[in-house]
Amino acid sequence: MGTLACAEANAQKKDTVVVQKTKIVEKPATPPETAKEKKATLAEKIKSSKKIEGLLTIYQDTITGSVQLYIKKSQLGKEFVYQSFSLNGPTRLYLNQSMHRSTSVIKIVKAFDKLEFQEVNTSFYYDKNNAVSKTAGVDVPETVVLSEKFSVEDAGGYLVNADALFISDKLDPVKPLTPVGAPPTAFFNLGSLNTAKSKYYKVKSFPDNTDIQVDLAYDNPAPYNGGGNDITDARYVRVRMQHSFIEVPENNFKPRLDDPRIGYFTQQVNNLTSVDPVNYRDIIHRWNLVKKDPAAALSEPVEPILWWIENTTPLEYRQTIKEAGEKWNEAFEKAGFKNAVVMKVMPDTVDWDPSDIRYNVIRWVSSANPQYGAIGPSFVNPRTGQILGSDITVEWFSGSSTPLMDELYSGPSSQVLTFPGMKHNDAACSLAQELKAQYSAGLTTLEATGAGEKDIKKMHKQFLYYLLLHEMGHTLGLNHNMKASQMLKPSELNNTVITHTKGLIGSVMDYPAINVSLNRSKQGDYYTTKPGPYDIWAIEYGYTSVPVSEEDIFRKKILNRSTEPDLAFGNDADDMRSPGKAIDPRVNINDMSSDAIGYAVERFALVNAIMPKLKEKYSKEGKGYTELKARYNSLMGQRLGMIHVVSRYVGGVYVDRSFVGQNTISKPYMPVSLVTQKRAMGVLAKNIFAPDAFKNDAYLLPYLQSQRRGFNFSSGTEDPKLTSTYNILATAALDHILHPTTTQRITNSRMYGNQYSLADVMNDLTKGIFDADLKANVNTYRQYLQTAYVKQLTQLADVKSQADDVTKAAARYTLKKVKAKVGAAVSSNEETKAHRSNLIYLVDEALTVK
Repeated sequence: MGTLACAEANAQKKDTVVVQKTKIVEKPATPPETAKEKKATLAEKIKSSKKIEGLLTIYQDTITGSVQLYIKKSQLGKEFVYQSFSLNGPTRLYLNQSMHRSTSVIKIVKAFDKLEFQEVNTSFYYDKNNAVSKTAGVDVPETVVLSEKFSVEDAGGYLVNADALFISDKLDPVKPLTPVGAPPTAFFNLGSLNTAKSKYYKVKSFPDNTDIQVDLAYDNPAPYNGGGNDITDARYVRVRMQHSFIEVPENNFKPRLDDPRIGYFTQQVNNLTSVDPVNYRDIIHRWNLVKKDPAAALSEPVEPILWWIENTTPLEYRQTIKEAGEKWNEAFEKAGFKNAVVMKVMPDTVDWDPSDIRYNVIRWVSSANPQYGAIGPSFVNPRTGQILGSDITVEWFSGSSTPLMDELYSGPSSQVLTFPGMKHNDAACSLAQELKAQYSAGLTTLEATGAGEKDIKKMHKQFLYYLLLHEMGHTLGLNHNMKASQMLKPSELNNTVITHTKGLIGSVMDYPAINVSLNRSKQGDYYTTKPGPYDIWAIEYGYTSVPVSEEDIFRKKILNRSTEPDLAFGNDADDMRSPGKAIDPRVNINDMSSDAIGYAVERFALVNAIMPKLKEKYSKEGKGYTELKARYNSLMGQRLGMIHVVSRYVGGVYVDRSFVGQNTISKPYMPVSLVTQKRAMGVLAKNIFAPDAFKNDAYLLPYLQSQRRGFNFSSGTEDPKLTSTYNILATAALDHILHPTTTQRITNSRMYGNQYSLADVMNDLTKGIFDADLKANVNTYRQYLQTAYVKQLTQLADVKSQADDVTKAAARYTLKKVKAKVGAAVSSNEETKAHRSNLIYLVDEALTVK
């Protein structure tokens, strides 16, 4: 064996092979001319390609369309900002035009004979003065998006085929994920990517950015869901995407830290060398504004935020949009900048493409099935938070003066799609939808009360102002402030001396109710048309230039003002728009004034007064009743919105996020007073639970007809589903008050000040839902209401329910009281007796030990 081992070792050294145990035979020498395959040159590999120079040098084959990237050696290891956009696709999957999707940091690294495209994790910070920083990146592996062999290496760089990067969903997973267990008919499914049918649409490269637009083809041979009339053929769908690589700006931009008392979009960063229990080092999104004259208190910026109003914008709205955008300059002046926002109208003939990310564009579109009304996203450098570009897209139907024609909105589906391609861009805005619903109700009110064309045009202009102010606020870095509508007292809302000075609400970043008055002589502004006190304060915080040495002092001084009432703030995470969500009833959508309950009472009265006028106003000669039904639904939507507002005060807890040492007498958590909670319950009892709550609607009900189109009634009967409609209103309050999260909070907050026990809450609900007709017949609406209430109590009382024990006890006790009430009630009406008999059956079933 020793002889063999020695022979093998010698063979390896001499480039020989072993034939047998002791006999060594020399391997024939390779002819010199074929010893090594000749390396391809750059010229050979690109001979049929068009060269496109810019940030990344591109060679696109003029025959096949294939794309190669020439990566300079100086670009290896260099970070680029990556941003993806959808440009055209199924709107139900949020693949519509100008949808900003994934934002990340990408770098290109050489690994032997390959180039790796890596996504960098930017979620952590290490102080370089701390020795632990030497471990930066440990256990935080970078993602390898693609590893591809390069075909050419020369003195300057490497040539690599990029088709696997762009004709794919590696950079941005386009296809959303459906919920586990969802039936195949529930959502439209793109199917599988077909690279053979996919292609490049436009390839552009500029000094600071490279944009690759691709048409990705998806095949689904047997779709269960057709996707809607905007899908030509559900088996074959094409999605247009844009991949943009952006040069990381080289400037003196200084990140500014986030704070929970003010609302900016952020890059969330954890400081892994901090000793602070809260190791957040989140940085806000903001533009890089630099004064031309640093010494001046007020100076124009070196580079303003320039917006182009695209030529897709209706001519009649362009001036209003221009004025609305320029209104933000009032806020920037407080931060020391004059003319920070510049608005220009895009001519019909220009030599640049509006999809070029170097231009900030306000565009209008008209989609078949839009999933948003307007959006104002921006993209940033994840390392610093510097905003690099933005767009605002307005759907024609949402921005126009046309009223909504939708059915009553009852809330989101319980199952929703997940969008992995938008993991770093989860901000959402439904302002346009909410605002349009409010506008439709306001328009109905004005028309039904005989308002003139001048008033209607004024309302729509203010609507457009608010819409643009809000979406532009997002592009400046601001997130929502759903607490701002509480700024003024009810008596101040229609005082234009006040509203023209500081606004109708504290911030344009809220989703307010439309301020429409039943008394035309007292009507003030419908919407605020200027940045509010909070907006000005927020811009001052985000954009004031200060030396690095004074940053902490500046931030403390500005943020100490957060306790001022006009600067109240609460974002989407704080708002109570959904049952069981959040805790502070002042942070909500579709409310108005510091007395939101009182405002709701007025809105209920307005709806009840307008309902009797609808048939005469919207039954038009030679027309069907579709518009009448739509106007009815818009007013029903107002009722639903006010239910969502009022019900949140029951079990509510006020939140104060001020820091220790600030000027406030509030505690971080203060339960809503007993008087206010009981008042809210009384408003619900009178306006929603009462037997005659909707008596003014009765004459309209036989006329709520939708216009038939072809065979569109074949899947169901066309009669108005009134019990379903009214049941939405009835259960809207119960869904929140009896939500397990709410009931547990009612009990928990008893330990720090809440005086309204859960047993008392259920007792008052029972009175409001049952007492008024114990000695009378129960009408259809109340039958559904009472049954829904008993069923919800039954769910809470179930031993398997997720409710806490106090909730279960209160529910069981209340069920017994309901049985006693119903059992003692007397009626000769057969329908009422059947209803009450069913309630007793449901209670017995719930209380029977199984």
